[in-house]
Amino acid sequence: MLFVLLKESVLFAWQSLVSNKLRSFLSLLGITIGIFAIILVFTIVDGLESNIRGSVESLGNNVVYVQKWPWSFGPDYPWWKYINRPTPQYYELDELQRRCKTTEAVAYRIGARKTIKYRSNSIKNAVVAGISHDFYKIKNFDLSSGRYFTQNETEAGYRLVLIGAEIAAGLFGDEDPIGKQIKISGHKSTVIGVIKKEGESLLGMSFDYQVVTPYNFARYIMDVRSERSDPTIYVKAKPNVSNAEMMDELTGVLRGLRKIKPIADQNFALNETSLLSKAFDALFDIIGTAGWIIGGFSILVGGFGIANIMFVSVRERTNLIGIQKSLGAKNIFILFQFLSESVLLSFIGGFFGLLLTFIITELGKDAMGMDISLSSANIILGFTISILIGIISGFIPAYSASQLDPVEAIRTN
Repeated sequence: MLFVLLKESVLFAWQSLVSNKLRSFLSLLGITIGIFAIILVFTIVDGLESNIRGSVESLGNNVVYVQKWPWSFGPDYPWWKYINRPTPQYYELDELQRRCKTTEAVAYRIGARKTIKYRSNSIKNAVVAGISHDFYKIKNFDLSSGRYFTQNETEAGYRLVLIGAEIAAGLFGDEDPIGKQIKISGHKSTVIGVIKKEGESLLGMSFDYQVVTPYNFARYIMDVRSERSDPTIYVKAKPNVSNAEMMDELTGVLRGLRKIKPIADQNFALNETSLLSKAFDALFDIIGTAGWIIGGFSILVGGFGIANIMFVSVRERTNLIGIQKSLGAKNIFILFQFLSESVLLSFIGGFFGLLLTFIITELGKDAMGMDISLSSANIILGFTISILIGIISGFIPAYSASQLDPVEAIRTN
């Protein structure tokens, strides 16, 4: 009986929607815009969050960064305590490698923007990174051609470079870069490898636009003591060693290395990706709340539109309701009949809202420069919201229709 009741209610609802095309279209438009607004916001936020978290994870969950500045600050940020801190120095790398027992690898990196030239082709403001040999053990990257530096080449500061995929395309086009000489701020160096294309990184860490060279060569083409070169010591923990354990050891070794008194504050920062993750968690919570508020107003407008249309529909069909009741139709049938119309109307509006969201996200992928797609979770959310809005908006009109007196309803013109 329930199935028959539901089937007949849906059929009545569909006939009503078809017979009032303009009114149905206007109601659909309201709920379509509402679902489109809220699901589009969530889809973009999901895409942004996925890209940012992917970029954060590429930094390494078991890697600690020894730097001058911390990645996160409290509300009362005492910048004057940090500005006079020393930057990490290359000699500290050797001491950390020798003294630390919890580390699997320790590496050093500096970077600066330089002009790269090959014959008549040039790229301005390319990132040139000077690294120590074990950098590849911490920051994984694949080579599409060529090879990595040998230990001797790194320590001796050979004039060799690895170039990113976009650098290779900009300088060489279809020509094979391996063995060719490029100029970095006038200094000649030989290309020995091309880094496989990684794609965009929202944190700016992609190797596609970088030139990587041994530190002992990089120090001749950039100011290694300048804070602008962002000197950083990368430290990777051994398997089964937590970041907290490694940071405790690093703190003790660095305080001893820099001769910091027991009661004095440390003059270095130990940063890890969890600091970024926590900051982004708070950011995405705010964006998600804003999405609910923006979409909520749109949905509210659509819901009022459906409720208004349903009241008009009840008033127009009062006479028909009276006839149905006089022929034995139960109150529950009348209730289901109008509630089904409201839910069906809202469901169709939700479908078109999701379809519009899908089209916009597919067209906007390239323009936004990140991977965004309508997920199954957001599709389910969109339909769920649509059905709930249909039930909430249509219940009072449907209930009022089910309580009409059949005699009074038949007399209504």
